Amino acid sequence: MTTPATVLPTTHRAAGADFLLPLPDPAQRLDIAPPARALLTSRDQHRLSLNATLTTAGIPPHPDDMRAIDALSALDDTVALAVRRWLTSRPTALLG
Repeated sequence: MTTPATVLPTTHRAAGADFLLPLPDPAQRLDIAPPARALLTSRDQHRLSLNATLTTAGIPPHPDDMRAIDALSALDDTVALAVRRWLTSRPTALLG
């Protein structure tokens, strides 16, 4: 006697019948590892974040600014975070 979970679809299709697929066989699974992510260097991450932060702050990077952005991108994570924080903070005195 077969259980309902192992019933294969048949060519006879009765109205309202529910045809279940067989349970997967673990031995037939493919051993596929997820693709490795392309890792960016911290310098590349800082450059992308700085460009995005400048654009979000309404300061589109000018082609002549690339040297400055590259120099800032070479600095450590703490400095890069501080520069992005400076660009996104708005002094309350200037908003009035």
